[in-house]
Formats: sequence, structure tokens, C-alpha cells
Amino acid sequence: VPLPPSFQTDVEAAVERLPCVSVVLQREPLASFSGTTTNFETGAEQESGDDTQDLPGASYVPIDPCQPVIAALRIARQERMVRAFIDIETDHYIPREASLPDPYALKRVRPEQFAAAVLPALPAPEDEDQLRRIHWMANELHRLSAKHKSVLCLCNIMDWPWLRDAFNRAIERPEEPAWSETPTETFGVSARTLTFMLGELPFITGLYERARFELDDDENLSIDGIKSLLLHARDRYRDEFKSRARRISPQLLMHCLKYVRNLSLIERRFTPDLYTLVIASQQTAGDQYAIHVAETARDYPFAPGADLPEVRFGVDRTILPDGSELRPVCRLPGHPVVWRTCRLNARPDIRTKVEWQKSWNPFGQCSWPPEDIAIERFRTHVKNVALDLIGNDLARTEKFSASMKDGLDIRETLRNWHLGELHVKVFPPAQGKIDCVIMLFDSPADPREYPWRITWHAENHDESTLSLFATSFTEEMVGPGIALSRYGGCMFLFPPRPIQDIWRDPQFDFVDTLEERLIAAGLHYSNERHIALMSYSPPGAGWRRLASRYKKKIVHVPMNRFGAATIEKLRMFHVLNGHHVRSFAEHFIRKP
Repeated sequence: VPLPPSFQTDVEAAVERLPCVSVVLQREPLASFSGTTTNFETGAEQESGDDTQDLPGASYVPIDPCQPVIAALRIARQERMVRAFIDIETDHYIPREASLPDPYALKRVRPEQFAAAVLPALPAPEDEDQLRRIHWMANELHRLSAKHKSVLCLCNIMDWPWLRDAFNRAIERPEEPAWSETPTETFGVSARTLTFMLGELPFITGLYERARFELDDDENLSIDGIKSLLLHARDRYRDEFKSRARRISPQLLMHCLKYVRNLSLIERRFTPDLYTLVIASQQTAGDQYAIHVAETARDYPFAPGADLPEVRFGVDRTILPDGSELRPVCRLPGHPVVWRTCRLNARPDIRTKVEWQKSWNPFGQCSWPPEDIAIERFRTHVKNVALDLIGNDLARTEKFSASMKDGLDIRETLRNWHLGELHVKVFPPAQGKIDCVIMLFDSPADPREYPWRITWHAENHDESTLSLFATSFTEEMVGPGIALSRYGGCMFLFPPRPIQDIWRDPQFDFVDTLEERLIAAGLHYSNERHIALMSYSPPGAGWRRLASRYKKKIVHVPMNRFGAATIEKLRMFHVLNGHHVRSFAEHFIRKP
């Protein structure tokens, strides 16, 4: 394998610890240290006058179960094959990297065809150190060939044409370079930073290890694992948001996978990287699902070894257990990695939420205008549906004479078919108006679940007078002075008018439930004969008797006439701690 002999003992010992991921590191003999510090768990960096190049260097071998050389060593140890580390010893290892086709292509293309397509594009070694390294490995292969009947050499495809040429020409052994004989060290890797070290996503790597233990087929895990990742992220997303979660249907996941495929092809890849998965999830299912995809992707099911000190990896940096930083160079490099930023509206931590709760002013509350506009439009739509239903109650059938009116009445026409008569429908215009709309999203409602009850008056002539019962907004802080609540039920009066707070008005104390109080208030304050009631179930006899008490009628609008996703989106609304919060609320408000 293309590793120096100084790594053999620690690398093979670390391979025995798999599936626990670790890293074998060898420091370069440099003495200059940088004052730059990085929070590797949040990605935040503190500025410093020193650059990354000023950090002391180190080369490392990732003990990654999906790395081809590590996988080969793992199998060779199990089969008790002789292993030889044939790379040259050096203090300053310089890797060779190039943009090459994804290894996934080998599932559809024969190795000979793959090599024929790739070899013409491979650059020649750039300096004497790289040539010396290739000649050294070729000489080591000659030495091993004299001792063993067959030798399998694993090497970087970038080195293979020149290594093969040097082996065939029997190049003389170069002089052994001077090096510091720095010992290698073995470290565990922080679970939160595995993404920076592993060749595959940690979640996919875990699936490969699970398939290995359970003797399952892992032929297509690089693709099927992406589907499993999206499904696991969906489960975690549902666990967090529960009934507030957006419905991520199989069709939506299909669109997400198509997005992933197309974006990967645009970037000339067969398999997606983490950035592609997060962007596709964000565009199809929202920021919160994308956050869960990113968090699920970095989950590795096997805990690191407790007996090893732990290092943390970052972008071109490694922080050791003693706090010092290194500039790492991988001795088994894969595809060149490009790190890109993706802006997501992340959820705040618990400590920040508590601070926001403590700073809340209980005497200043208002709504967020974009949500006001959305719910008012929906109120208008419900009112129009109710008016159409009133018109349907007045529908009649007439014998066809000169006009088809509102369409052919098939039932009445067939009933009089023997007479040769056609009958048409007539829908007269609805009589009257509706100025009160009641929406019951959760009925019967548990008063313990909806402790917040309030009446809000309109800020302008385009808004309704609103009475509602909802969840406690103080339990779901999303920003400084910004909280999230969820409607249980609400009543709209439009045009707006001043009314008493129905939750404290003693004239409605004769009712027992939250829904009945809304209905009684709507019947009392409505100036029209009908009020619209949107709910899952039609009003029962008790509610109709309540309407008769006020000499009015309830027009039931079934909630299943509207999309479940639309209803769930409208049920969530934000409460702001004063009008000044509206200027920055959009930076914190996030929809599931």
C-alpha cells in the first residue's frame, strides 16, 4: 500500500478498532504556531493576523472504513495476507490531486474503459520529489516480487502510469532521504467533525458498516443510502415539529431526488455531495428539513473509542486535544473537496430561548403583517365558499325552454326521459352577506392545550376584528421579541368594529367550551343573518340551537375542501413584542 513503513504499526492497530473511526497522524518538524482559533462545532472562526499556512503541518492517514486502502488492509488482515508499506519516508508529504470521474462510474463501465478514458488526462509528476517517491515504490515492488509469488499493489491512479513504467524499466533505487523520524500518533475523531475527515458522508459510511455486519448487499448503497438519509431526516423533522411539520410526501421526496440528480449532473458528478443534498432539501421542503438533512448526514452510529484522545477536524485545520492547531495533509487523498456556504435559518438553542423569554414585555404584542394578509385572504375565500353554499340551497330545476341556465340537470332529465323533456339547473344569486367567519382548526379543543385567549382589534380598515384561542406563544421563542403560536380556533368580524374581549365578557359565560364561546360571540356581534363556520365536522344540534337563540343560521364550510398543507401553514402565526420588532422579524421567522 502507498504508505511509509513508519505508519504500519499504528495504522494496522487502528484498523483493528474499526468501525470506530480514528486517525494516525505524523507531525512535521515545524515550530511556528498560529494564534488563530476555530470553533469546529459551529464553524465560527476568530480572526487572526496569521494565515493557515503559518500553522505547523502534519500528515495523517484516515482510518475510514470506506477508504479503499484501509478496506484492503482490513481484508488482508482477516485473510492473514502479508502487508507491506512501500511509500518513501518524508517530513513534507505533498499529495497529488485531480478532478476525476466519480468511482460510481465503475458500476456501469468496465475498469479497462474507465482507465482508457482517464489516463490521457493525468498530469505527469511535477517535481523531483514526486518522481523519487514513484521510483522508490517501484523498487520496493521489485524487492517484494522476488520474495512472493504474487503482489497486489494499491496506488493512486495519478501515480499508476509512472509507477508501472518505472517498475517495467527497473529503475534504480533512489537515495533514502533524510527525515526526522517523527513517531506517529493515533487519535479518535470528534463525532461532530467526521464530515471533514471521511470520504463518504458519515451516515452513508455507517450504512456500509451495518451492511458489513449484517452481511447485506451494499452494491447500491451510495445511491440507496441517499434515500435512507432523506427518510431518516424526515422522521427527525416530524419528531421536532410534530403537527406543525410540513407534509413531506413520497411525491415531494421524488421531486427532491430529481433535484439532487439534476444538480449533481450540472456539477459533473454522478453522486451528490452534502452541499447538493442540503440545497435540494431546502428548495423542495424548506430550511428546517434541510437542517435535519445536514445533521443526519453527519451522524455516525458507532461511538469513538474511549481509550483514544480526540481531535477535531475543520476546513484545512485540525485541533489537537491540547488545543494546538495543525494544517493537515491526507496521505490517502480522494476527490478534491470544495467547501461552500449555504444560508439556512437555524433554530436557536435553549439558552438563547430562555434569554428571549426573560426579556419579553407582557404589555406589548402585535402580529406580523405578512401573516395578517394571508389569513385575511383565506377568510375572504371561506366567506365566498359559504355564500356559494347558501346559493346552492336555493337551487331549483326548470324545464328547458330557451336557455341552458346553469347547466343540464342529469338526474331530473333521466327521470322524465320517457316524456322527452330536458331539465336545467338554476342557481339564483345568494341573498344577503356574511360579516362573521369562524374557523375551528381543532374541535373538540382541550383548554389546557390552548391557554392563550385574546381579542385583537384591527390596525387598519383592511383587517378584521379577531378573537382567538391558541397555544402559549411564550413556549416557542424564535427570535428576540418574536414568538410562535398555533391557532386552535378564531373568529373574524369584517368590517372591523370595537367589541369587548369575548374571553372576559360575562354575557358569554353560559357556554361551556372554547368553540361555543367563539360561536356565541360571532352570533351576537354579527349584523347579518348567516355566519360562516369552517370545521372538520358539521355543527351539532347544540350549536344550531345556539344559533336559533340569536335568530341566525350557521353555514358550515367543510375543512376538507382546503388542502391540509394550507391549513397547517395558516394555523401557525407569530406574535411580536411591539411594532418595532417588525423591522427585523423576517430574519428570524422560519417556516417548517
